[in-house]
Amino acid sequence: MERKDIEDGDITSSLLAKENLDTNGVSSSRNVAANSGGAATAMVVFSTFIAVCGSYVFGAAIGYSSPAMSGIMEDLGISLAQFSVFGSVMTIGAMLGATFSGKIADLLGCRWAMGLSEISCVVGWLAIMFSKGAWSLDLGRLLIGCGVGVLSYVVPVYIAEITPKRLRGGFTTAHQFMLSVGLALTYFIGTVVNWRTLALIGTIPSLVQLVGLFFIPESPRWLVKFGEEKDYEASLRHLRGEDADIFQEATEIREYTEALQQLPQGRFLDLFQRIYAHSLIVGVGIMILQQFGGANGIVFYASSIFKLAGFSTEVGTTAMAVAQIPTSILSVIIMDKAGRKPLLMVSAVGTCLGCLITGLSFLLQDYQLWKEVTPVLVFVGTLVYNGSFGLGLAGIPWLIMSEIFPINMKGSAGSLVSLVNWFSSWIVSYIFNFLMEWSSAGTFFIFASISGLTVLFVAKLVPETKGQTLEEIQTTMNPRSTR
Repeated sequence: MERKDIEDGDITSSLLAKENLDTNGVSSSRNVAANSGGAATAMVVFSTFIAVCGSYVFGAAIGYSSPAMSGIMEDLGISLAQFSVFGSVMTIGAMLGATFSGKIADLLGCRWAMGLSEISCVVGWLAIMFSKGAWSLDLGRLLIGCGVGVLSYVVPVYIAEITPKRLRGGFTTAHQFMLSVGLALTYFIGTVVNWRTLALIGTIPSLVQLVGLFFIPESPRWLVKFGEEKDYEASLRHLRGEDADIFQEATEIREYTEALQQLPQGRFLDLFQRIYAHSLIVGVGIMILQQFGGANGIVFYASSIFKLAGFSTEVGTTAMAVAQIPTSILSVIIMDKAGRKPLLMVSAVGTCLGCLITGLSFLLQDYQLWKEVTPVLVFVGTLVYNGSFGLGLAGIPWLIMSEIFPINMKGSAGSLVSLVNWFSSWIVSYIFNFLMEWSSAGTFFIFASISGLTVLFVAKLVPETKGQTLEEIQTTMNPRSTR
């Protein structure tokens, strides 16, 4: 273990020395490469679009159960308890998918991982569409969950690895934007078509991605890791453009990967060494805070929240689904200008405010005060929460996760972080109704407190990764450990 730490330190020291050499002007080609290879080429845009088709599937899967609920229960004659199993089994499937997501991406590459995920999703949607009873519904939902669990990790990682450093934040945030679009459109379409047709429509983005994967390159970083020298340079050239100077970027990727490969292949238990402590605390911590701040509990049970408040469930859930879209667009636009930390902190402050407004509204209802106003206040509070969540907390934790772990540990780390996220989501979605029965106001005040803790956590521990290459981020995040 001590020798491994020493080697890690040596690698880090050499990379830091290289970085200082470049910034002192010894290598001017770095700036030339950044200027010539940092554009949003057509291939980067197209590859990102194909990748975020998986994000749309993610959002559609989350949004499906709400508009389909009454139709499924009526047509198949299943009970509320059986439908509750159908709704929650996706999270179980996502945990299974998340457990193996990193290893699948490590072994097969991001393209094949996305392809396998979408095959699982297509089979799942078709199983739901042709269902005659509860068991086939649950099986279909489980398969979709497995696919989504892998996609939730692979999509942001792939985008982060193919985009130039100055554009990485905005492009990776498109993951959350398309998730929000998938959620909102599924709500809308579900009001005009039946549940079987809605399931069939769910296969469309999966099929688009499956076809598109044949026309996009694999991540250059994955290719160089497995010694595909010619393919990795061709992939990078394809992404940056035929006339771009890729020499400096290609050299940095190759040297950093070769240095890491001097170490044994990262195992799961290696994550818990001191050298990776900062990355692990940030990656796991931000996912726990994201979910325990109420995210999926509020989304999954939005209709029951509005019903309890005495507000129209149709108006409330529709507006809530739409609320994330403009803020997600804003996040994409300003991500690489404002930075990750400021957006995360503003987002957490907004979710805290939204929960405080909603909690205060339910508290006033408990005391029979402002009866005419409190339903509207609940509506306003949930919109503030959802809009603020879309600005940063929804997508940036996945972006940061894709940036802060070195390539030799990314598979194990990605699996762990994704599993933590989905397990936290399952806990919140499971206990949410129990908390609301205990105290509606208290539930939202708890979420507000966790959002407040998120602000402090981000301010103290989360690094600003704007404008840095993945290699630079990993060098500063994982310095030489103290023996």
